[in-house]
Amino acid sequence: MQVFTLAKSVLRPLRVFLLVCVCAVLFFSNIAPAAAINSYRSNPQEATDQLLETQRKTDEVARSAPLSLKEVQENSNKGLNEVQGDADINKMKRPENSQGATTVQDEVSNLLKKVTGND
Repeated sequence: MQVFTLAKSVLRPLRVFLLVCVCAVLFFSNIAPAAAINSYRSNPQEATDQLLETQRKTDEVARSAPLSLKEVQENSNKGLNEVQGDADINKMKRPENSQGATTVQDEVSNLLKKVTGND
């Protein structure tokens, strides 16, 4: 019986420590999105202009007769999709415009090299 009492007394601080760690992880995971708010300040006018153009095209398509398959394919081949066209296509990440980008694996390996001092 003394073994169980000893085991309980040893495991109680470990259980409290694990509880504190879980609470800290939950707390910081809830704070991280709020901290990311200040990372990028966009101009509200940018999005409005793009949405107005997309809305104009959508209204045109809604008022007109249904397009044929060939017309839909031609419009879709211009960009992302039929309505959006090539709006913001230069902001999208594609193989053509991200040749010089570092991969996540490279970033992690660079970070590990810095942490371990193997620069």
